[in-house]
Order: sequence, then C-alpha cells, then structure tokens
Amino acid sequence: MRLNHNGLNNRAEWEAAGYELPQFDRETVTAATRENPFWIHFGAGNIFRAFQANIVQKMLDAGSLNRGLVVAEGFDYEIIEKMNRPHDDYSILVTLKADGTVEKRVIGSVVESCILDSGNDVEYERLKEIFRKDSLQMVSFTITEKGYSLVNGAGEVIPAVEADFREGPEKPVSYVGKVASLLYTRYMKGEMPIAMVSMDNCSHNGDKLYEAINAYAVKWTENGKAEEGFLNYIRNREKVSFPWTMIDKITPRPDASVEEILKKDGIMELEPVITSKNTYVAPFVNAEECEYLVIEDSFPNGRPALEESGVMFTDRETVEKVEKMKVCTCLNPLHTTLAVYGCLLGYQKISDEMKDEQLKKLVEIIGYEEGLPVVVNPGILDPKEFIDTVLNVRVPNPFMPDTPQRIATDTSQKLAIRFGETIKAYRNSDKLDTANLKKIPLVFAGWLRYLMAVDDNGNAFELSPDPLLDSVCPCVADIRLGQDNEVENSLKPILENEKIFGVNLYEVGMAETVCGYMKELTAGPGAVRAVLKKYVG
Repeated sequence: MRLNHNGLNNRAEWEAAGYELPQFDRETVTAATRENPFWIHFGAGNIFRAFQANIVQKMLDAGSLNRGLVVAEGFDYEIIEKMNRPHDDYSILVTLKADGTVEKRVIGSVVESCILDSGNDVEYERLKEIFRKDSLQMVSFTITEKGYSLVNGAGEVIPAVEADFREGPEKPVSYVGKVASLLYTRYMKGEMPIAMVSMDNCSHNGDKLYEAINAYAVKWTENGKAEEGFLNYIRNREKVSFPWTMIDKITPRPDASVEEILKKDGIMELEPVITSKNTYVAPFVNAEECEYLVIEDSFPNGRPALEESGVMFTDRETVEKVEKMKVCTCLNPLHTTLAVYGCLLGYQKISDEMKDEQLKKLVEIIGYEEGLPVVVNPGILDPKEFIDTVLNVRVPNPFMPDTPQRIATDTSQKLAIRFGETIKAYRNSDKLDTANLKKIPLVFAGWLRYLMAVDDNGNAFELSPDPLLDSVCPCVADIRLGQDNEVENSLKPILENEKIFGVNLYEVGMAETVCGYMKELTAGPGAVRAVLKKYVG
C-alpha cells in the first residue's frame, strides 16, 4: 500500500485495513480548484494537515463543497518537494482518542501544493495566477508568530526585509514580502476583495499579519515601487480584511509509535524526512480529537460555510474573549504548571502527570478555583466545560506524545499572559483578593526551582530553550539544594520584573509567598514532592 494516486486506486485494500478514504471525485475537484481556487493556505505543517485540510475534506465528503485546498510553503520548500508532491498531496490523519481508539483517515482535500519562491518563475507565476482569480475568498496562515516579525531579537529590521522595502514587489525574498507582493498582484488585477486570515496560535493574530503587510505597502508606496492606491487597498476592510482567530488543536511531531501502527497495516514509504532546515515531516500526522477554530466573520469576498465542519464564526470581541479564556485560564496555564513540575519530577509525558494525585489536584485548583472566577464567558464556548475537556479528555490522553520538556520551552515569555492576567483581574476586583491566590505563586516558585536545572532527586537535567535563561539563571546560581538558602536577595531582580510575571510580585504582595515556597522547594532531594503534598494534599 502506497500513499499516492495509484496506490489509493485499490480502495478495498485500504478500507479493509481500517482507513477512511475520500468520498469525492478527486480529479473533478482538482480541475475545479485549479480553475477557481477559493482558499489558499500558507504553511504546510502538521496543524494545517490535521485541522484545516480535514475541515475541507469533511465538506467535500458531504457534498457541500466542490473545490479543495491549495497549500503553499514559504519557509521550507523541501516539505513540498519531498513530502507533498511524492505523495500526490495526500496525507494520513491519525486521530489518537482518549478512549484508546485510533481513527485513520486519508486526507485528499489538498489538491495542489505550491512553493513560495520568487526566484522560481514557474512557481511564483502560478501563485500570482491564483491571486488574480475572482474566486479566491481566503488566504490563511500557520507560519508561527515569528513568521510575521520584520525585526530580529535586537529590534533591528531583518536585512532581507530591508532589501525588500527598498526593491519593491517584483522579486521579494522575505516571507511576508512575498505575500505582500502577491496581494499587490491582486490589487493590480482590479482591487479584488480578499480575507487574509492568520490562524496562528497568538493573540490578535490578524493585527500582526496586517501590521507586517502594511509595513511593506507603506515603504513601497513611499519609494515609488507601488501605486499609491495599494496602501489604501490594504487599509480598506471592505477590500482586504484581517480577521482575528483562535485556534486550538494539539498536533505533536509525527510519533514513532504511530508510524509502527501504519507499517503494520502494510503502508510503505512512511519514513519521516528531516529537511535541511531541520523540519521533521512525515506522510502522516498524529493529533488529538478535540479542536477549536473561532474566526471573526469578516470576509469581503464571501466565504464557504465552514461552520458545517465545526468552525465557529463570530465578532472580534468574542474571538478575544475566547482567546483570553484559553490562554489566561482554561488551558495554557495548566499546561505550564504541568511542564514545570513535570520536568522537576522526571515525567516524560504530560498525560502521565494526570495520574499524579498532587499534580492533578494542583491544576484543578488553578483552573477551577483560582482562574475561573475571573474568566469572561465568551458565550460560544463555556469556560467550565472547556476546562472539563482539558483535564478529563485532552491532557490525560495517553496516546498524545507530548512532553513537559517541550511545553516548558520559552516559559519566561508565557508567565505574564498565562498567570499575570489573572493576578491583575484579582487586583482590579472589588470582590477578589490577590492574597487568596496560593497555587499560582507555587507555580512561580516551581519555575524558579526548575531554573536550577536539578530535578527532585538531585540529578542535573537540561533546561528547555528560553530567551531569558542567560539573565534569569544567574539569579539562582548560588542557591543550593539542601542548604539554608537566603533566596530573596537572589530572586529579587526576577520577582520585581513585570515583563516576566505581568506584575511586580512585590507590589501585589506575592513575592514573600514565592520566596517561602522556594525555600521549601530547595530543602533537599524530595523537597518538591514534599511541598506538593503539604500545600496541595
């Protein structure tokens, strides 16, 4: 069994092995899509293949759509060259359910793959052709938050961006520069309307995309490289919209255990490819069953009825409420809590931590008791039900190969949003008191203990990547396990850093609590477990 057009001709063989196959005439859909594309997506990674491609597949199978998806990759061309095209743009979605069952589905909704390379005339002209089509309604993105950044870590404009600002839309080399160039092509065709939809997992993602594209429009019109009207086109929401979205679905890298399942079914050529840009990609993607996609309903050229596949359309204010609900209370803080303590206690899978009595109770208290009182209910999703699903279905799922070490990445960049917003809400409330927050400070202390890079058994471990390690780790360098440490003097520069916690912990009366926890957590080997038993039960 081979995952390509010829291999899938033997449908009976695939179905006998338990695979759900596309129920539509793919050749007819491909022809219709090439002639009148309606949706092109930038970013050919796992989240796209597990989520957006499956949304369209379900609608094609139901007969409510007659055209498929076009995907374009602008960061790592090898994904298209070594994975999409050799498999005729088919992929396998393996849904790992919490009840232990595995659902296997061949995804055929992606009917064309493109390379966003302005140096390749054939590839780039095809993309321009797509952008000139009246039928195109939506351009979406999963290119990560840093994909929209035009500056480096020092705040300096990236050289490729600077060159594109100067040279104009003809042959840009930066990612967003190429997208802006394609938009200019659409503008020149007659200012045709379009929705530019960031689906990246970051707050106000539509604004980030707009600000990046607007920067090119400003420079190009200033430099006489683009018509003056292009800037007005970008800024006219009746022509070009940049909706906000909230997306949530866990899609870890392709897992070896899943690969073994597929191999036993008789599927050949499943070996993952690690590209020269260190992208890990396979013909299959493994994902959880839960998924949420909330989109601001702003589509100047119309849109398909994606709500038939579970997408929620609403207004911008509601998208923001859902985003805050997830990021500040109902998911992300719980993940960070498990990540920090999971690393200290030697866990290798997040799901295993939910079998740990103290850790399970800790995240329950943070979610239900400390966080939920300040959540604004967005209406389209119930916050308590969301937490219920996170803690009872999603995180405990033993088939989701996610690790505390991965989630601990960049923790210093996450604490201010994931916990700081709750602290601010308590501070600003006339009914709530920050003094009643006891478990959030325990997470902060756990993170400081984690920075020592020594687990609860006293063994050294490797810290996950984080841009602030060089500045925060020296603050814990003199703290030793099993010694009577005077921790406050060492920790003061961190505890008063509003950028890290979202607030100055001294000003909200939390610094003393964190220091007290930290002294107990460093009492010696086994102290982390002892502290959890003492304060969580």
